[in-house]
Amino acid sequence: MKRVKAKGPRKRQEALHRINRHIRVDPIRLVGDGEPQIVPLAEALKMAVEAELDLVEISPNAKPPVCKILDYNKFLYEQKKKQKELKSKQQKVVVKEIRFGPNTDDHDVEFKRKHAEKFLQEGNKVRAYVFFRGRTIVHKERGELLLLQFAEKLQDCAKLEQMPKMEGKKMIIMLAPKK
Repeated sequence: MKRVKAKGPRKRQEALHRINRHIRVDPIRLVGDGEPQIVPLAEALKMAVEAELDLVEISPNAKPPVCKILDYNKFLYEQKKKQKELKSKQQKVVVKEIRFGPNTDDHDVEFKRKHAEKFLQEGNKVRAYVFFRGRTIVHKERGELLLLQFAEKLQDCAKLEQMPKMEGKKMIIMLAPKK
């Protein structure tokens, strides 16, 4: 006897909903065109066969379970389409970082401000921070002053989301674009 190998990858597909003969609870609540009605399972299956559609269990945890007569493949397609549409409407928040030292010069701050404006106009958030190295951590007030001045220069296109706060060797502020 010859063994035949299956071509292509095998995918085990888990059923998202119980359909037709896989529904075990009797009676069921049938929803659809008219108002909801409680009917025996056999009668609902018979109605589905007559309409040449599937009986699909929509809400299995309800008492009695809610079922609907519809084309199951079309139903799955529409659900995937809705999920894809919702996913495309989601806005992904990107956080761009700008790093300063406590002794950063005014010209450098101005240069980085232009970058921050560009990031904010693109709809991204900006996380500006002053990194203290070695003994410069003694001058925390310089870093705080630098960040507050930076936020003040950007106040026409950004709102300050988080006041200067120390996290380890960094003092951080968060700026969000104005709507």
